[in-house]
Amino acid sequence: MKSEQEVVKYWLTASKEDFDSAEILFENKKYHHALFFCHLSIEKMLKAIIVKSIKTAPPLIHDLIRLAEKAKLPLSEAQINELAEITTFNIESRYDDYKLSFRKKATKRFSKKYLEKTREILKWLNEYV
Repeated sequence: MKSEQEVVKYWLTASKEDFDSAEILFENKKYHHALFFCHLSIEKMLKAIIVKSIKTAPPLIHDLIRLAEKAKLPLSEAQINELAEITTFNIESRYDDYKLSFRKKATKRFSKKYLEKTREILKWLNEYV
């Protein structure tokens, strides 16, 4: 059985690796994939916070707002809106019927904006780990 500290470390390491992947994918013009990894990175950071703060396994969900609520994080309206948008990157990049429209949406400019937003969110979330 892994200790709480080991589980938190696992989620934090996975979050960092996913954000590193997002940056590499962005640099290689794989914008929709970069956005998907932005979502994964935030999701895993939130799961680390849940394990640390409420001493339980994180729920098997991908909705960033619900995860933030489970972690009992104070969210501003702007943060709720950003997390809602980033949550769509998981769904829209994963399912075939959404992929085409998502690829059109995931321009360089849009993706750069959300890569920066993800960086800011991760920095903020790091205060809770």
